[in-house]
Amino acid sequence: MRQLTRICWLLLGVLFIFSGLIKLNDPVGTAIKLEEYFEVFAVDFGQFFLAFKPHARLISLVLSSLEVILGVALLLRWHLRKTLWTLLVLLVFFTFLTFYSAAFNKVTDCGCFGDFIKLTPWQSFSKDVLLLVLWAVVFFNQKHLRRVFAKGTLGVVYITVTASVAIGIGVYALGHLPYFDFLPYKVGNDIGKLMKPSAPLRYKYIMERGGQSQEFTEYPTDTTWKFKQMVTLNPEAAPKITDFRVWNDEGDFTPQILKGNKLLLIVQNTDKADRDRFVVINQLVQSVDSSRKKTEFLVVTSSSPAEFDAFRHEVNLAAPFYYADATVLKTMIRSNPGFILLKDGVVKGKFHYHDIPSRAKVEELL
Repeated sequence: MRQLTRICWLLLGVLFIFSGLIKLNDPVGTAIKLEEYFEVFAVDFGQFFLAFKPHARLISLVLSSLEVILGVALLLRWHLRKTLWTLLVLLVFFTFLTFYSAAFNKVTDCGCFGDFIKLTPWQSFSKDVLLLVLWAVVFFNQKHLRRVFAKGTLGVVYITVTASVAIGIGVYALGHLPYFDFLPYKVGNDIGKLMKPSAPLRYKYIMERGGQSQEFTEYPTDTTWKFKQMVTLNPEAAPKITDFRVWNDEGDFTPQILKGNKLLLIVQNTDKADRDRFVVINQLVQSVDSSRKKTEFLVVTSSSPAEFDAFRHEVNLAAPFYYADATVLKTMIRSNPGFILLKDGVVKGKFHYHDIPSRAKVEELL
């Protein structure tokens, strides 16, 4: 039992630290997921949940940092009983979220491990149940964990340093871009290629007749069979990008976006776009026009035509603009505004508005 308790203690601490660090790598992504939950809860439980939406990034930073801090505190066995009770509160909270998502199909991805590991709602719920089991083993067998690795002032120092590092990691990621990009639009990816299946998709068809079900690899011509379900046999070959589309008043512009050198300014929405950096952004626009790499500059936004027209006059932005889905733009880059550099559809660079590149940098990447 001593050995089992120590294994559970180690796993629980490491998993909490890992989960927290993954979220701190992309706190904006975690905040987007929290906003989804707030919107769902506002409909199901009460409109007051919408009051949390403006603070989603702060809540993301606090919760993610708390996971890391509690994981380290557990491994150090620092105030073990209090640490375990706090862990239980977080676990119960997360378990409720994942169960609610799974049972009512509300939020299809809990974001437990960010975009690094994608889990279905039921997988996420099972993971939280396992963590509760680990917690129970540790909590009811604390007698096997009597040795404390950091007592008194030393323990406070360790926890303070941990909190500072965790919060610092998250704050830096908020002001720049994720340290590690796990999204389909990361640098090096070919958007056009990821919009196509990596191999021909194969399906099986589940048909029903006379109360009995049968599977077919080809759709039956016998009309007495009634269609029930179609299942993909090789889902790993499905396109990784399914919703990328750019358009303007004249029609679909997606094929043109994926040809030649393009520097895209992504303005997810004009309400929350940072306006202070547009003096530098406009300087880049003018310098790119004369680039020897023949780079076309354009803007992609999810705002309405009227909203964006007022915005571009406010910031003196002179460039052709196009439209895309808001969710797609949030997936493309965690910055509003932000830059994506494309060469024939291949992502060559991504830049937060705090890290606006020079023309020389753009030419170097191309």
